[in-house]
Amino acid sequence: MIHTRQLTRHFVSKKETIEAVRGIDIDVDPGELVAFLGPNGAGKSTTLRMLTTLLPLTSGSAVVAGADVVDDPAGVRSRIGYVGQNNGAGHSFRVRDELVFQGRFYGMNSTDAAARADELLASLDLVPLVKRRVSTLSGGQRRRLDLALGLMHRPPLLFLDEPSTGMDPQNRANLWDHILRLRAEHGTTLVLTTHYLDEADAQAERVLIIDHGTIIADNTAGNLKAELAGDHIMVTIDPSDVQTARAILAESGRDVREAPSRLGVALTARIEQGQQALPRLLHRLDAAGVLVSAADVSVPTLDDVFLSLTGRSLREDVEVAA
Repeated sequence: MIHTRQLTRHFVSKKETIEAVRGIDIDVDPGELVAFLGPNGAGKSTTLRMLTTLLPLTSGSAVVAGADVVDDPAGVRSRIGYVGQNNGAGHSFRVRDELVFQGRFYGMNSTDAAARADELLASLDLVPLVKRRVSTLSGGQRRRLDLALGLMHRPPLLFLDEPSTGMDPQNRANLWDHILRLRAEHGTTLVLTTHYLDEADAQAERVLIIDHGTIIADNTAGNLKAELAGDHIMVTIDPSDVQTARAILAESGRDVREAPSRLGVALTARIEQGQQALPRLLHRLDAAGVLVSAADVSVPTLDDVFLSLTGRSLREDVEVAA
């Protein structure tokens, strides 16, 4: 559904060349749900704009939904849907009218456009709002309308750029229920950018992490967390046993750290398959005469993966940008 080779985009600002995207290769199969993650300025939005023909390539190639973005941009646009960060519907228009107009813009006749609009209104729980002006809708209702606009012409590929930003948890969950149901019914390929790491972790089948214009990771969220971050094991021990325990943890994992605890000293380490490793670790500590007063295993997050890859937190970058 998406095939790029050495996709590149450079900007010139004040006579200085800025390499926003640096020769990336992307392959997305039909039906996949792929999330792009990266801090502001990493190149993910620039990549999406090139894939959707909104920004010309500096070099490289990209074929999207079977059409070349350079040679056939109109073909790309006819086969994709795009839900941007901002609301796409006109504030002064009525909900159903906006959908019908969108269908007409894509070449549908009036009858087909009206039928498709009614189908999406029902699927996205928008029927009670058909005569409402867009300006009167809540944030969650507007995002569902944006989704309907992106799906009017039944595109095989849908781009979602920060689809749930600014929504409360209930509306976020509701929006994702609709997205996943529509995907299950129609097999739509979804490409998502998001700053909500839990959203990417829970929904995406693959995660691409972009930093400084290059893709630094491409795998399932589970594999990335297992291979690049490792589970987080913490054991609390007596201060007199720190040296012995630290050596044992260092043999089993990495990034061993210590911090004071009300029960003594807390030692932490990154260890792959932490739940399976913990019993063995406790057995070794016990054999060495180390008394463990508390133990815990926590599963890493995608932010831990980003920290492991880049040395900085994606969440911190997002909070600073906000």
